[in-house]
Amino acid sequence: MAETIFAPATAPGRAAIGILRISGPEAATVCRRLSGAAPPPPRRASLRLLRDPESGEPLDRALLLWFAAPASYTGEDLLEIQHHGGPAVLAALLDALAALPGLRPAEPGEFSRRAFLNGRLDLTAAEGIADLVEARTRAQARAALAQAEGALARACAGWREAILEASALIEAEIDFGAEEGDVPEDLWQRIGGLLAPVREAMRREAVRAVCGERLRAGVTVAVVGPPNVGKSSLVNLLARREVAIVTPLAGTTRDVLEVDLELDGLPVTLLDTAGLREAADVIEAEGIRRARARAEAADLRLFVVDPDTVDEAAAAVAPCLLVFNKADLAPPPALPEPSVAISCRDGRGIDRLLAWLGEEARALVGGAGEALFNRARHRAALTEAAEALERAERALAEGAELALPAEDLRLARRALGRITGEVGVEEVLDRIFARFCIGK
Repeated sequence: MAETIFAPATAPGRAAIGILRISGPEAATVCRRLSGAAPPPPRRASLRLLRDPESGEPLDRALLLWFAAPASYTGEDLLEIQHHGGPAVLAALLDALAALPGLRPAEPGEFSRRAFLNGRLDLTAAEGIADLVEARTRAQARAALAQAEGALARACAGWREAILEASALIEAEIDFGAEEGDVPEDLWQRIGGLLAPVREAMRREAVRAVCGERLRAGVTVAVVGPPNVGKSSLVNLLARREVAIVTPLAGTTRDVLEVDLELDGLPVTLLDTAGLREAADVIEAEGIRRARARAEAADLRLFVVDPDTVDEAAAAVAPCLLVFNKADLAPPPALPEPSVAISCRDGRGIDRLLAWLGEEARALVGGAGEALFNRARHRAALTEAAEALERAERALAEGAELALPAEDLRLARRALGRITGEVGVEEVLDRIFARFCIGK
């Protein structure tokens, strides 16, 4: 019998309302022990006085909601307690639950893991829920919600259905073709018509998955350039707060500073880096080495110069926006495009800089807000499935033994099953659900 688990589903601290979840075979018993009555009708709230099962001491007056298996988030009997959100109330309720036999605190993500194991969620939906909890921009939230609502699972199901139909045609030829001779003459064309669109769609989605991964993680923008040209001032200006130390001394920034922003609903991570120069100081030299490495790995770069260092603009590496800072002190010279003249002192040119960043970021994340395959494991499985379909099509065209394409189609279905969690995902479950909060 599965254990009964409990955990708060809301963040700790003071709030008007807190939520406790109890899931498992003892959930109804918990309701009786705390409130003195059976659970309320499913999906109907009941206001009840909760008491300590041992001492009878009042704990709180709370709303109870009952979700009977299998029609609950976890697929098990689930009791939800909406209590007053003070930390003392929560602590008293948790102590009372911990004292009851057959109950234990939930592990991170255990509610969602049970939902997956009980068929209430597929693996892509579980990942979408995790991404929705962690989303820091509107575009991330929209994409995560679409994924949690089953967009990726539906795509995989459609592809799998087409592959199954092709498999059935091949198996019919293997089993009955020689005896009955009733396999349609256009069999190979029918199979090709089923497989080619699926293969092309999977190839396309494997490429777009890079955009999905970038949307999840955020577009990285490295702010690079010579020392003391205003890189940290620019980062502070874009962040709209003092996040980087600014002094007149060259070499103030030693390590890479990361700042998360939302730009037109898209996630952007600014990287403030050490000024690029030859440094005798060992610490500064290490900072410069890290700056070069992070700049090379970044999705975009802002190469900042000022009137005294404009000749170093030639060192800028695309994709890059050349930023001429301190335009309030000297007019900008002719610069290679794309470029913008700004002043961190009076704000001129910042709108143009932000417009460039927004346009480039949108291009990098593709259709922001739509569900995209967004993990390396997704890309690997899609690529594997597409390659298996290519082998099957090639074998059919060459007149190979039908057992060969039949096996390739099975491998393609298996690869898709790994995306949704139908097969071979034990090694990734712990990693996925460990990212969830305790009560999710």
